[in-house]
Amino acid sequence: MTDIESLSEADAANELMRLAKAIARHNRLYHAEDAPEITDQEYDALVRRNAALEERFPHLVRADSPSQAVGHAVAGSPLSKVTHEVRMMSLDNAFADEEVAEFVARVRRYLALADDEPLAFTAEDKIDGLSCSLRYENGTLVRAATRGDGQVGEDVTANVACIADIPQALPGGAPEVFEIRGEVYMEREAFLALNGRLMEEARAQAEAKEEEFDPAKVRQFANPRNAAAGSLRQKDASVTASRPLRFWAHGWGAASEVPGETQFEVMRRIGDWGLPISPDLKLCTSLEEMLAHYRAIGEGRAKLGYEIDGVVYKVDRLDWQERLGFVAKAPRWALAHKFPAEQAETTLEAIDIQVGRTGKLTPVGRLAPVLVGGVTVTNVTLHNRDEIARLGVRPGDRIKVQRAGDVIPQVVENLTREAKRPAYHFPDECPECDSEAVAEEGEVDVRCTGGLICPAQRTERLKHFVSRGALDIEGLGEKTIEQFFTLGWLESPADIFRLKGRREEILALEGWKDKSVDNLLASIEAKRAPDAARLLFGLGIRHVGAVTARDLMKGLSDIRRLPGKAAEIHAYRGENPRGPDESEGKFNTRMVEAIKDILEVRADGIGTAVGFALADFFHEDHNRDVWNDLIGEKPGAGVVDPPAYVVETKDSAVAGKTVVFTGKLETMSRDEAKAQAERLGAKAAGTVSAKTDLVVAGPGAGSKLKKAAELGIEVIDEAAWAEIVKAAG
Repeated sequence: MTDIESLSEADAANELMRLAKAIARHNRLYHAEDAPEITDQEYDALVRRNAALEERFPHLVRADSPSQAVGHAVAGSPLSKVTHEVRMMSLDNAFADEEVAEFVARVRRYLALADDEPLAFTAEDKIDGLSCSLRYENGTLVRAATRGDGQVGEDVTANVACIADIPQALPGGAPEVFEIRGEVYMEREAFLALNGRLMEEARAQAEAKEEEFDPAKVRQFANPRNAAAGSLRQKDASVTASRPLRFWAHGWGAASEVPGETQFEVMRRIGDWGLPISPDLKLCTSLEEMLAHYRAIGEGRAKLGYEIDGVVYKVDRLDWQERLGFVAKAPRWALAHKFPAEQAETTLEAIDIQVGRTGKLTPVGRLAPVLVGGVTVTNVTLHNRDEIARLGVRPGDRIKVQRAGDVIPQVVENLTREAKRPAYHFPDECPECDSEAVAEEGEVDVRCTGGLICPAQRTERLKHFVSRGALDIEGLGEKTIEQFFTLGWLESPADIFRLKGRREEILALEGWKDKSVDNLLASIEAKRAPDAARLLFGLGIRHVGAVTARDLMKGLSDIRRLPGKAAEIHAYRGENPRGPDESEGKFNTRMVEAIKDILEVRADGIGTAVGFALADFFHEDHNRDVWNDLIGEKPGAGVVDPPAYVVETKDSAVAGKTVVFTGKLETMSRDEAKAQAERLGAKAAGTVSAKTDLVVAGPGAGSKLKKAAELGIEVIDEAAWAEIVKAAG
């Protein structure tokens, strides 16, 4: 990862954009869909990188920055929405004792406390569940809501009525309005029992239908947190009632009166009202006491009946909490001190290779079942070839595993690395189609080069082939492709053009009528002579995106020349494995220039990566068969006859200039806008730099717009761009 101090503003702006999108996606998966794909540690690393970039480049902070967001919006939920009177915040995280020490020192500095001024914190274990706010009015529970994005959550009032830990009424003397906040969770034994019940129910349903039972297709919860979230966020409260949920209070929100002057006092009062609070809630008067309590809780963690992932510290005095206030999404007076992942030992019984839709070969370790953090683990990701080599793992090894972030299992250590057994050989061929499996220079991932002939990739490649940016065949959607593939009608792109011979067979399928079949076949026929760049993009060759495909076709004109050019690059690479100049072991300018010469193109985005991807694709017999069937010299029945690619440019106000599009374009796609720029004789670039002549900005334009202002570059809106296009005729 590039050191932040060495990043240019353009690179920083691009990385902030990528981080904003990635973090928003993982927030959605975790908070809204209860289906996290990365570990807590990996998520926290993204957030920290974003924070560090924003600190270094404060003028590049985006409107959609994750530093301004809490959780995720509840759009699409079947539950009604609730606006929180007091925002539900998240917590800043610490992973080392030094960070806790800095937190304490920071509080002292902010409050201007002398070194000998007493400063107390509460410390309690951080339970891993779904945040929930309970609003009591005149002692009666009137509403319960999930956190959502902090401002708006989901109404789960009927659902929490099923949770025995949550009283429907508080005893006399409770404030007129008081919101109790905490976590809905599920204990480990209850989680395992629930998954077992789901498996048995699925087995019984299969037997009742006289169908073959496949355990792999049974949807089970990944961990207790997901089970609790999925059980609480049910539209049907009876489903929630059937799930053994618990509640744990850790704070409060809106209150007409706060029954105490310290965090510790109020939490004790909440416990007196009959709501469970942490049995390990403790008042600490020094950093040493805080860290000792953290370690004590951590040592007893495995024996608990529920999942915890850290300890939360809070400034005890409420008047000091009020003075400290909040940053964008977290209080200054609280900190979550996270635990490292739990570990266990087991045996690696086998290593299986899975092929993803992009051709990536991912090794998966099959384990002797082992309980880690309350969850039985049988599989573990080994990431890639380099990770296997780093760990030195082989089937039969004793290994130490952990649930990173208490979600995704991973190998920590190979305990029998020194045992005399042959090293594991990562396959050189795809296990699905026997095509070559290679890693590009500078990359760790090994990928199948089979592309369109690989069963693991084929349907996804076919979907891409007919997608909007490629051939854009209307009526041939994902479900139709999957259906036709299952029937054996679609195995390669050329088969799409053979569907006209299956009209009666398609008509016999459920849901198809004469008109819909004829519309589909007409849509296919309309693309029999497609734009060559779209066709090339549709083949899904690695590194050949829509813009690169257009650049290649500008140089070559005739798409049929590509296999020969790819063969030239393959031969050149064999003769020059690192290029004429091997300084620092990197591809050099002369190799890039040689590939550009072979491809007859001068575009900035085309170099070794694109050239070698073309060489690898056409070096495979299977891919050449697909190519020849589609557009070769003697094509099969499913012929596509792309015309020569000609870019007609017009005289315009932007001819010879570099244009950047940013923000949301409302009347056209980004690809269409770039194509317009090219037809007007302009170059469409992706980033703003000193070489940029014009920026076209739509709603939501962020860092690129700021960069343009700094450089004094002309900025226009989409309507003004439309006038330029119109004036060019």
